[in-house]
Amino acid sequence: MKTKGALSWIYYVANRFSFVDRKGAGALSYRLSTLGICFGVMTLIIVVSVMNGFQREFIDAIMEVSSFHVRTQGEIDNKDSFRRFLENDKKVLCFQEFIESESLAVGPGGKQAAILVRGIESNAFEKDKGFAGQIKVLRGKFSLLYEPFRLKENGLNLPPVALGSSLARSLDARVGDVISLYSLSSKKPLLEALKEKTDFVVAAIFMTGYADINQTFAYVDINCPTFFDGQNASYGIKLKKPSVDSALIDEINRKFPNAGAKSWREYNRSFYGALRVEKNVLFLLVLLIFLVVAVNIFNSMRRIVYERRFEISTLSALGGKVSSIKNIFVMRGFLTGLRGACPGLALGMFFCVNIKTVFALLSKAVFWLEYVAALVFSPNEAALVAQNPMFAVYGNIPARMYFGEVFFIFLFGLLSAVLSSWAASREVLNAAISEVLHDE
Repeated sequence: MKTKGALSWIYYVANRFSFVDRKGAGALSYRLSTLGICFGVMTLIIVVSVMNGFQREFIDAIMEVSSFHVRTQGEIDNKDSFRRFLENDKKVLCFQEFIESESLAVGPGGKQAAILVRGIESNAFEKDKGFAGQIKVLRGKFSLLYEPFRLKENGLNLPPVALGSSLARSLDARVGDVISLYSLSSKKPLLEALKEKTDFVVAAIFMTGYADINQTFAYVDINCPTFFDGQNASYGIKLKKPSVDSALIDEINRKFPNAGAKSWREYNRSFYGALRVEKNVLFLLVLLIFLVVAVNIFNSMRRIVYERRFEISTLSALGGKVSSIKNIFVMRGFLTGLRGACPGLALGMFFCVNIKTVFALLSKAVFWLEYVAALVFSPNEAALVAQNPMFAVYGNIPARMYFGEVFFIFLFGLLSAVLSSWAASREVLNAAISEVLHDE
């Protein structure tokens, strides 16, 4: 048999075998294999994309609101020169000066909480769009200027403070209330620091995608008088590409040795590591679908090789090479994988793009199933059936698809069928051709 056109011949024979088996005894096994790959690819794309969206909400909130891409820790001698350097560096997207102070907060009713007070520039909302995008103001106005918050009762012009939503609830504080803050990060002894308080008026209550920020963060003006006395300011720098952080840190440390620049990779390292482990474990669990499908395809192909032993022997007797005959079954596995992976890819991407609509439909379907069941088995409790609010929570999580992950899932689904077929094809022509033809 000539090798020219071997691939088209292999494809033709594999397609013919596949067509015959779809109508014979192996039809159920073929359909289950195809559906298994389709379901596995679709499920893995949806699960990983939703997990990406879920984790990115945390990561974005931490990166944009708390840790930045690069932070300085040391005292910078020439701040004007450092700011000009950042403004002229093409890798830098934006930056802001800030001061952090561990503090004790006392609410208007006497409730207390340990918090982190961050002093930022008053124009941070206008200057840093990422920061403004992550801060969702629930009540009030996120403005750290003094003038808009003059108290009517005593005419005092108190500095404003913006509180996280959970923190405001812990202090029982509302917009317009006065709270007291004790700075514990100053150079003064602790007992002396606890004797000095600074009163603030609550200007805004905000929420982010990370609960820890909502529970512990408060924002004030960096130039707040007396509160940050003796504390050094730091710089938070955001980059156009987070991957170039090492290059910027090298430049900063070379030109400003006292800056003490550090990367976002060093902040919350354990948290990022835990998210990565969570995602990998979930990824491996869902991959078990492909393992089950691969075993099914392997056993199905072994049976098909046995059932097609006469055709295999005939092809070999007519001059077909053993490798080409084996490739017929590998090609068939490839076609099976392709017919399952392509619809799975399309369905997975469709569900991810329309994730909110999908969860809304699921919520209604589950509600009506529960309602009908209640009417049948317990009519008195039918009025108590309500839609599960968790569907709305999941629907609001933006699914984020990354090309590399989606391509790997598609390729894995395809290769699971190809490798299983290759393993099963090794038994081709284990028996002598003469014996097979004689038996027939």
